[in-house]
Amino acid sequence: MPYIDGFMAPVPTKDRDRFVTWLRDQHAVFKEYGADVIVDAWEDDVPEGEVTSMHRAVALKEGESVSLGWIMWPDKATRDAAWAKVMDDPRMTPEQNPMPFDGKRLIFGGFAPVLITG
Repeated sequence: MPYIDGFMAPVPTKDRDRFVTWLRDQHAVFKEYGADVIVDAWEDDVPEGEVTSMHRAVALKEGESVSLGWIMWPDKATRDAAWAKVMDDPRMTPEQNPMPFDGKRLIFGGFAPVLITG
């Protein structure tokens, strides 16, 4: 069964191109370690909620946009093995490839699909 990692982060709007360049490097590493599909998206129609919202979830500040992404793996075992390698990969260190956003406000988690329609 596939396994999915999901991510949401606030990114400075002015740094969108830098973020996309950073993502290309990230995608290459994750694909190398077995990811099937990687999707990253930039907010386009994201309403601000009164109680909850994506903006509130990432503590969005003035001049930032919400990014949303996910990685689909063939299974959880592949994902777990890949993450161990990713964390040891020198290309993924903050010194080598610093995040172009506030990583403290990055939201992430692993998910077991309950329904996939395609």
